[in-house]
Amino acid sequence: MSGGGTGIGRAVAFAFARDSHNVAIVGRRKEILEKTSYEINQAISNSSVVSVQGDLSLPGDVRRVAEKLAALGWANVDVLVNNAGGVFVGPENTLEEVVEDWTQNFRKNVLTMCLITTQLLPVIRSPGGAIINISSIAALRGGGGSYSAAKAAVIGWTYDLAVRLGNKGVRVNAVVPGYVTQTEFFGNRMTPARHEKLVSQTLLGRPARPEEIASVVKFLASDESSYITGQLIHVN
Repeated sequence: MSGGGTGIGRAVAFAFARDSHNVAIVGRRKEILEKTSYEINQAISNSSVVSVQGDLSLPGDVRRVAEKLAALGWANVDVLVNNAGGVFVGPENTLEEVVEDWTQNFRKNVLTMCLITTQLLPVIRSPGGAIINISSIAALRGGGGSYSAAKAAVIGWTYDLAVRLGNKGVRVNAVVPGYVTQTEFFGNRMTPARHEKLVSQTLLGRPARPEEIASVVKFLASDESSYITGQLIHVN
């Protein structure tokens, strides 16, 4: 899975490891990945979590990630979780700044998914494989500028991929989280006032935990969801 070092990705890796699956977490930061894989393997006996460093917006890194998986003996991939992403916040006072802002958010949130999926498609288990893409409530409610647009593109691409892979027995769905705490998403942009505002917009009066997103991802990867494809599953 991509973006597996922190937040939602870390929780998803834990969830699969608890069920004795072999898990590879991929991301840009080697130390974070190694720390997470070590912690999971220490916490869960007989777990097998490996870390693979790579910037999935770069074709060369994507190829190296696939080569590393093959070297580990992964002839097939049963489940691909596309969680890598993030938000780039920059000024948009000039056209050049607009280009930078939109390019960065599409690279982080769309290209990372598209490139690793394209590279691994030949080894996704067929039939029976599953691809789960992590989008965002921002894709449907707005408020995030080019980030909202990028996460909306993930939804459109999910639909397209589900159509293309349906006859191969590969299911493709998107998870749409609302406000989730215990992640690095907001960085230093989160303030108590912003937290209270986001919580006030929820019906349950609280944010989600990463584990609550992970449980839905695991469901979509399981045989219990064997007839669900091309869907948006909201967790908010």
